[in-house]
Amino acid sequence: MQVIQDRNAWGQVVDRCEQADFYHTYDYHQISKKTDERPILVKYERGNSLIALPLLIRDIEGTELKDATSVYGYVGPVGKNVDPSFNNEDFKKQLCDFLRDNQIVSVFSRLHPFISKQDTILKGIGNIVPHGNVVNIDLTLSLEQQKKQYGRRLKTYINKEVKEYDIIDGIQEKCLDEFIATYCDNMKRLHAKPSYFFGKKYFYKLLASSQIHAELLVAQHKESGEFAGGAIFTKNNGTVQYHLSGVKSEYFHLNPIKLLIDHVRKTSTEEGYVNFNLGGGLNGKDEDSLFYFKSGFSKDYRKFSSWQYIVDETQYKKLLKQREAKNASEIDKNSCFFPLYRLDSNNKKEISEINCLGDD
Repeated sequence: MQVIQDRNAWGQVVDRCEQADFYHTYDYHQISKKTDERPILVKYERGNSLIALPLLIRDIEGTELKDATSVYGYVGPVGKNVDPSFNNEDFKKQLCDFLRDNQIVSVFSRLHPFISKQDTILKGIGNIVPHGNVVNIDLTLSLEQQKKQYGRRLKTYINKEVKEYDIIDGIQEKCLDEFIATYCDNMKRLHAKPSYFFGKKYFYKLLASSQIHAELLVAQHKESGEFAGGAIFTKNNGTVQYHLSGVKSEYFHLNPIKLLIDHVRKTSTEEGYVNFNLGGGLNGKDEDSLFYFKSGFSKDYRKFSSWQYIVDETQYKKLLKQREAKNASEIDKNSCFFPLYRLDSNNKKEISEINCLGDD
């Protein structure tokens, strides 16, 4: 087992894996990390089998201890030559030794709904916890078959939007700055947590990275020439991701994101991509308005889960008691938040730490 922090070495390992997404890249970890987080790639190799696990290591305030989490997105381990019969006992032992040697109390990672065998790699290591579904458009179907899954209202809206908006490349600076401002305004309107506000450098680096393969598409109002809305999509290893989006308030009534998603669906099918992940609902729920919006495109649902692993049960319980004493209240042990000792008693959006992506 080896810990990698060098960009080239990280990239070489991820490139060897049979399935990976931009969430696993060195660049995305560097762009996404907070000031108190250190990105690492844990590499395990034995015989012809390879496992790569990206993590963000964090200090636990007031202690010598640490914990690990994942970047914003769908991550988890990736590998090569890991079949259903793979025996993970040696990987499990070496991973546990590494975590304990580095005083890492717990590990949390959002898993990738389209990467197989993550459950095989993580078998018997903590828990895999389900959090609802994500919506996928199966790009292996013909464009006509895909369109048949659209809701009637969605088709009506898209037909109207074709007449209202032009779709342009948003990479030019003016468009990008307007998109960033619009995205932030949308997050303010939704009273989103601070973690959903990204600095300007985040967007510029995201779109410039040769590892991430992101593009910003913008809907421009035909009559006024104004920026109406935009969305960032990524394309990697057969999978398209609907990452972030924003719409100007005056265009909410005819939300151009529908048109942008439909456009990317068609171009990605023609380019030979397999899956188009629209993400799921807010707070991991399938019944909210965001999930309803996305499910209008497709009824191909994939399960979204997280990996939650308590490495040191004694220290975990100790930290939990300290948190309860500090907040003068008992923490709900049934909460979906993990690790519980990082849960603020005033935090009303616990599950937003594990929610799905593509908020519009």
